[in-house]
Amino acid sequence: MMSLMARQETRTTQSTTARTSPSPTRSPEPAVSTATRAWTARLVVAGIVLSALNLRPAITSLGALLEEVRDGLGMSGSVAGLLTSVPPLCFALFGVMAPRLARRFGAGAVVCAGMTAITAGLLIRPYAGGTAGFLAASALALMGIAVSNVLMPVIVKRWFPGRVGSMTGLYSMALALGTATAAAVTVPMTDALGGSWQTGLAVWAGLAAAAVLPWLPSVRKRSEGTAEEGTGRAVHARVEQPPALRITRSRTAWALAVFFGLQATAAYITMGWMAQIFRDAGVPASTAGLLLAVTMVMGVPLAFVIPRVATRLPHQGPIVLAIGVCGLAGYAGLYFAPAHGAWAWAVLLGVANCAFPLALTMVGMRARTGAGVAQLSAFAQSTGYLISIPGPLLVGVLYQHSGGWGLPIALMAGLMIPQMVVGVLAGRNRTVEDEAAR
Repeated sequence: MMSLMARQETRTTQSTTARTSPSPTRSPEPAVSTATRAWTARLVVAGIVLSALNLRPAITSLGALLEEVRDGLGMSGSVAGLLTSVPPLCFALFGVMAPRLARRFGAGAVVCAGMTAITAGLLIRPYAGGTAGFLAASALALMGIAVSNVLMPVIVKRWFPGRVGSMTGLYSMALALGTATAAAVTVPMTDALGGSWQTGLAVWAGLAAAAVLPWLPSVRKRSEGTAEEGTGRAVHARVEQPPALRITRSRTAWALAVFFGLQATAAYITMGWMAQIFRDAGVPASTAGLLLAVTMVMGVPLAFVIPRVATRLPHQGPIVLAIGVCGLAGYAGLYFAPAHGAWAWAVLLGVANCAFPLALTMVGMRARTGAGVAQLSAFAQSTGYLISIPGPLLVGVLYQHSGGWGLPIALMAGLMIPQMVVGVLAGRNRTVEDEAAR
């Protein structure tokens, strides 16, 4: 990324030197445009990183304090399971709107609105009063997360078409870092701030507010074209968009959607319930939060490495299988010895959670054009999150009615098998444009 910026700065210097030449054939406009593009590219990178940091704290901070929230709001186990199902439901409902909103307002402006919604939702929900208000404010924050989830691969594809792997890795690494940080520090931060779970949840609104700032120029520049289209890509984006592309005709799109849905099921069960599994096994609350953080922080290095490796392979199936085996081993550990081998199971499940950056990378690889990526991203994520909705809810119901974690963990392990199968199918070297055309 630094080399990219260096080349941009070199071109800026060369263009500026050209402006001082007396030759009448030289125009100052390219130099200004190059400088603007270099600055905007840096702003886009900052926006991507800050936005990614905010795409999971709304969920993992709640997972760390779920018991306190349940007691404070009087939730049953089934209602708490419903609460953990709200994220995929919102992602499915609102994510499908993202491409249409991006075409009308620009992807950068939509992400800016998304970060604003996250800020408002996180600030309101602890003080909304009652379960219904808590769910409504959570839905507002999750709406912002949903549209940003879908549009991040689109922004990466348009701004960095030759660096999809490295930029997806940077985005995924920031996402994992935000996820892990929220899981690790929410409980001790809540204690330091007086012990109120409301304060412990509301404080994350500050991080979301910071993510609004890099996207504000996208809103101001809308009259001249969206920020990511400010380099002259607006015309190309309109030309390359295939109006007749029917994404549902693509077997790869369906395989990727199911893979996305099953990995999301595992991820939201983990984020919503893993800390509680450890706490019920006798692990202290603060340690349980750290174990969840370990699971999430595994994605920081791996989320940067896996996309880069995946883009160098013609078939991503081997990575899918390796991730799945780690997940099966982690679930087996949770079933037989949840407390004694807790740190090992947290690490293994952290590797299994890296199916998410792999899925994002495959979204960018399975379509040739930016428009194709937008359609595939919306389809795979919306359909995938619909598939994932019953999982966390079913875990809550099984836990409440069985009185233990044996059946829920068996369900998690059972879902890993089809995830591996469809992941191998989604990893084949094909594009949705070709399959949809046929």
